[in-house]
Amino acid sequence: MNEHGTLATPTHDDPTLVLLTVEEAARRLRIGRTTCFALIRTGELESIDIGRLRRVPADAPAEYLARRRAAKRAA
Repeated sequence: MNEHGTLATPTHDDPTLVLLTVEEAARRLRIGRTTCFALIRTGELESIDIGRLRRVPADAPAEYLARRRAAKRAA
């Protein structure tokens, strides 16, 4: 908790997490939340639904980046 009595948002992601929130995935990619949702919508960034929640597998941001880097090298 912070000094205001609310839960503090961690400044770094827990490396043991299996699934990330969209916000955590966006933070790892250093992009905005809206851009992250756009990548999910187009299928470029893998995600899954768990009930009403949207989660991104922890390895999906790195896989997305690897595909982007490979595409750039091939161009």
